[in-house]
Amino acid sequence: MKIKRNEDQGFVIVALSGRFDSMTAKTVEEKFQTIQDQPRILVNMSGVHYISSAGLRVLLTLAKAMNRHQGLLRLCGLTETVREVFDIAGFTQIFQIYNSQEEALEL
Repeated sequence: MKIKRNEDQGFVIVALSGRFDSMTAKTVEEKFQTIQDQPRILVNMSGVHYISSAGLRVLLTLAKAMNRHQGLLRLCGLTETVREVFDIAGFTQIFQIYNSQEEALEL
């Protein structure tokens, strides 16, 4: 799993690339813990081609942390496979999901 962090338009942007599974979830979770107090976070998942329940748990944990301080969390760039997992798990109802990073930053 590759994790890149930058900032744009008031968002901390975390771009993930690779498999988001039980082998990589801890690393991603540790990264999220360092930024979860930020007011606006965008997770770009365009490079994630697989997500397991462990990855979903990490995203849900981040969402709960953001909700505690009324932060804004957005996801973007879900591949078709990952989007299908989100649909099945009901996560499309929990998260603000955008097609692209540009779209997520515009709104």
